[in-house]
Amino acid sequence: MTGPDILDDTTDDYERLETELVAQDRDVAWVSTADVDERSARRLVDELIEDDVVTPVPDQRILVHEPSGAAFDSITHLAAFHRGWHAATDADAEDN
Repeated sequence: MTGPDILDDTTDDYERLETELVAQDRDVAWVSTADVDERSARRLVDELIEDDVVTPVPDQRILVHEPSGAAFDSITHLAAFHRGWHAATDADAEDN
């Protein structure tokens, strides 16, 4: 036999392994925003207000996320948004 033995060809195995490793890396880097409970959201938003990242607008009962300009009437939604926004900002900084 002059060609490569089909049983010795591991190209497909390598490609499957590489695909699986890339998927695992993405899972590790993924920031979960679905697990934000009321208590952790309130804690995060309080910290963001202290750091001037979030501005409360009491007469409209909203919270404004200053870096993005987005307004929220829910602490939980704001916390989930900020986690995602922060993760995306960090990812962009690492790419540069």
